[in-house]
Amino acid sequence: MKFNYIEKKESGRFINRYDLHYTMEDGREKVYEMISRNPDLRTLEELTGDHDDAVSLIMHDESGEKILLNHEFRMAVGRWVYNFPAGLIDEGETPEQAARRELKEETGLDLLSIREWWGLCYSSIGFSNERNACCVGCAGGSFARSSSVQEEIQPGWYTREEVRELLKTEPFAVRTQSYCYCWVNGR
Repeated sequence: MKFNYIEKKESGRFINRYDLHYTMEDGREKVYEMISRNPDLRTLEELTGDHDDAVSLIMHDESGEKILLNHEFRMAVGRWVYNFPAGLIDEGETPEQAARRELKEETGLDLLSIREWWGLCYSSIGFSNERNACCVGCAGGSFARSSSVQEEIQPGWYTREEVRELLKTEPFAVRTQSYCYCWVNGR
C-alpha cells in the first residue's frame, strides 16, 4: 500500500474528520475515512503522532481486591456503559497530571500510586489515531459527583465476582471489558 495524501473534510470542537488517500498493491486508489484530535493533519508522520491525546486509568483499591469502574452515559451509543476513568490531556499537562485531574474530576478519588504505564495504545484504530497513555495503579478517598456538567458518571468499586456478573449482561468499552475479563479470571 502507498500513502498518497490527507484531505481534511470537517473541523469540530474536539475531533476533525479526514479522508486518507492511498493506492493499493493492485494499483487501485482507495479513500479511508477517519477522525483525529489533531486539527491540522497533513503528512503520514503527523498521522502516526508523537504525543498522547488522552489518559486511561486502571485503578484498584488499596487492598487490591476491587477495581474502579465508571458507569457512565455515553451519547455516541445512547446508553450507560462501564468504562475506566479517562479523559483528554490538557495543553501543557503531563500524562500523570492529567491522570490525577481526570480521576478527581470523574470520581472524587485521589491517585495514590501508579504501578506502571503501558506502552503505545490507541483508542479505536478502526477510525481514529487518538493515542492514550494508560496507567495501572491505586486510588483512594471518597467518591464525589463528577465536576463536569457534560458527563453523567456513577463511579464504584467492584469485586471480581461483581465484575464477572457485569461482563455477562452489561455493555462495556472494549479496553475495559478486556482488562476486566483477564482480571476476573486471574490472568
